Amino acid sequence: MNPQAKLIFITSLLLGTTITISSNHWIMAWAGLEINTLAILPLISKSHHPRAIEAATKYFLVQAAASALVLFSSMTNAWCTGQWDITQLTHPTSCLILTSAIAMKLGLVPFHFWFPEVLQGSPLTTGLLLSTAMKLPPMTLLYMTSPSLNPTLLTTMAILSTALGGWMGLNQTQIRKILAFSSISHLGWMAIILAYNPKLTLLNFYLYALMTTTVFLTMNSMKVLKLSTLMTAWTKMPSLNAMLLLTLLSLAGLPPLTGFLPKWLIIQELTKQDMTPAATIISLLSLLSLFFYLRLAYCTTITLPPHTTNHMKQWHTHKPTPTLIAILTTMSVALLPASPMILAII
Repeated sequence: MNPQAKLIFITSLLLGTTITISSNHWIMAWAGLEINTLAILPLISKSHHPRAIEAATKYFLVQAAASALVLFSSMTNAWCTGQWDITQLTHPTSCLILTSAIAMKLGLVPFHFWFPEVLQGSPLTTGLLLSTAMKLPPMTLLYMTSPSLNPTLLTTMAILSTALGGWMGLNQTQIRKILAFSSISHLGWMAIILAYNPKLTLLNFYLYALMTTTVFLTMNSMKVLKLSTLMTAWTKMPSLNAMLLLTLLSLAGLPPLTGFLPKWLIIQELTKQDMTPAATIISLLSLLSLFFYLRLAYCTTITLPPHTTNHMKQWHTHKPTPTLIAILTTMSVALLPASPMILAII
């Protein structure tokens, strides 16, 4: 892709995200979401492969429908209350429509079907943007409207997301699809606590974005797209593989790694809110996603492929590990001891 064109699209992404995050008026937030959608489409379809074109088309249709629902919800609220302010969303019907629209934007169950397909058709770097940066504006809207949203609906969608995200990722062999279902599962954890402690939702999102960025950049460095290639990648960059193992376990939420922090705080907050059954169910369902993270980790470092494998072993490259990946991995693994400081900040 032409570097000037790429610069324009990346700048538009930053602009759209900034507009949505900083706006108080629904029309401005909607405009920011639209700029974001239009800027990411060329990045998804830049390879001109039929899968990429299909992914871009699916993404466009879903995001256009979700944007229309956001507009419809805000207009209904303005019609009934005379308010265009984002934080003044009080009409019950508007709240339900908005929850559906944002769930569609994010890929929460039952509006999750597009996300694995779109991620599978995109390059790894665009997949990284779709999993992290593109989820920030809808998350911000959820954060600003959280007092008005229906807790029962959010809890139901959250538990279903964690269940389906874990369940559907079990038999996948494509790494981008596994990361898509991992994202759906993490969104469940973010949604369940939104109505009770929205700051925890944001903390979970930031830490999830940090760990996912590390995984995507590592996979991109090793040029790995499926499990069978991952099995033979250990000869290429052994140090990077060891770091990937720790990041995957952190993404699974195992102590004493960074990923354990949001899960621990969310379970604690749910227990305080007398939602022990929900906390128990969501904790048990996260074991499903733990299985496929462990499988990824196993393929990364522990298993040696059989000698009959069809894949040639890759040459060991003596390139140093990129500094950014080294910093991100350290943060993805070692932030748990800093949790008192993180809690003081939020």
